[in-house]
Amino acid sequence: MPIALTVAGSDSGGGAGIQADLKTFQAFDVYGTSVLTAVTAQNTLSVRAVHVVPIEVVRQQLEAVVEDLAPAAVKTGMLATAEIADTLAEAMVRMPLPNFVLDPVMVATSGDRLLDPDAERVLADRLLPLCAVVTPNLPEAAILTGLTVRDEADMVRAGERLLELGAGAALIKGGHGGGEEVVDVLVGGGEPVVYRRPRIDTDSTHGTGCTLSAAIAAGLARGSALAAAVQAALDYVAVAIATAPGLGSGHGPLRHAPATAGGAPAAGDHGS
Repeated sequence: MPIALTVAGSDSGGGAGIQADLKTFQAFDVYGTSVLTAVTAQNTLSVRAVHVVPIEVVRQQLEAVVEDLAPAAVKTGMLATAEIADTLAEAMVRMPLPNFVLDPVMVATSGDRLLDPDAERVLADRLLPLCAVVTPNLPEAAILTGLTVRDEADMVRAGERLLELGAGAALIKGGHGGGEEVVDVLVGGGEPVVYRRPRIDTDSTHGTGCTLSAAIAAGLARGSALAAAVQAALDYVAVAIATAPGLGSGHGPLRHAPATAGGAPAAGDHGS
């Protein structure tokens, strides 16, 4: 069984972060390991508190996992501080951590800030050049590139800029855009690939970014090419949103059902 590693924060509400990542790995029949960077007190309405894990504990988690359960892919989520981001960058250089999917988590769906401002610089300067693919939403793409990112043409330009900054590829996510259609753009050195889907009218969007990046990492861990892993991940997230259980009073969680061979949950599978 392939192994994937997530380096991220804990979501006490279970819809995002480490919890969403591990559920997604399991859905793709990938064994999930984890390095916890922060403990958050949150639900579908807001983030109430964030406790950052001591840096030495983060480092020891990384070393313990990698020396015994070497991952075939790794993804990051909430890194919290510049020190943690620096520690991960150092580990990426000296440890066997292939197929690095960088989810630049900066702001929660609820609007709460999740990344120390100093860590944004470390993420851009040190982690971006190490990743196989970076998966920013529109606001994150704007922060990382300094560009205005609103429409499809902007997304292509932002993706190209992220490649110039060192990323192996960039998937610019359009979920924060308007209109009846969601547009995502994958830029990887060749012709950009544009994915279009009808927008689903729902409040069940908590953890979509975490889930998508985890699904991409799972695909890469299973040996898929990047474009195929992205397609399967987008299919999976679309069905996970459409079949969400409607829990909570705010932005509810997705339904992390088992994935089919094509990557999406079986539409008729309503088990846990």
